[in-house]
Amino acid sequence: MSVDLTGFLGVVVLAYLIPGPDFLVIVRAAARRPALGRAAALGAQAGLCVHMCAAVLGLSAIATRSALAFTVIKLAGAAYLIYLGVRALLAARRRNRAGSTESTGSTRLAEPAVGAADAASGQHVSTASGRHVSRRGSFLEGFLTNVLNPKAALFFLSVLPQFVDHGGSLPRQIFLLGLLDVAVGVVYWLVLVGVAARLRTVFGPACRRRWELVSGWLFIGIGVGVAATE
Repeated sequence: MSVDLTGFLGVVVLAYLIPGPDFLVIVRAAARRPALGRAAALGAQAGLCVHMCAAVLGLSAIATRSALAFTVIKLAGAAYLIYLGVRALLAARRRNRAGSTESTGSTRLAEPAVGAADAASGQHVSTASGRHVSRRGSFLEGFLTNVLNPKAALFFLSVLPQFVDHGGSLPRQIFLLGLLDVAVGVVYWLVLVGVAARLRTVFGPACRRRWELVSGWLFIGIGVGVAATE
């Protein structure tokens, strides 16, 4: 099997460097807690595995050739991104309200107890609004973001096949290159989560509230853009 690995890795790295919906989901989760960012990253890559397996089995080709199926996937993905955006905006609003409470000192007194409980359980983290976010929830957000992303399916069907040896087994090569893509993504996302975790300790709650607001509008904007594409 003769595969252009250098060219493929270059395209893969470039694709990850261009921010998309999965970038927003992972960074937003990492801003809450690094463990949540790692869970969202693994979920996003698990979503890519679904597209990879579908491409190997030929299901993605059927979906992209069917106008109805592709439209359903596209609109579902757009609706989910808009949903995440609305949630982020509501979270920013709750953080603003909690910020005014923090000025009285009551919230700061309560935070150590929450942090201790979180460290002991390792399962949930409490946001400024008191809403619990689990690792499972972050994983699911990352997973659904990529599963419902039609561009991920198109990558495995249109971009990836350009780097395979057409004299060999195409499903096997797509599977192996897909695994390489997922592995590169895992490394990239974990590095990004580490950077986001460092920034989280540098910037205060006010900056994190603004990021929540910005990410919310970005989610909505991307969702509208996905729905509007032909």
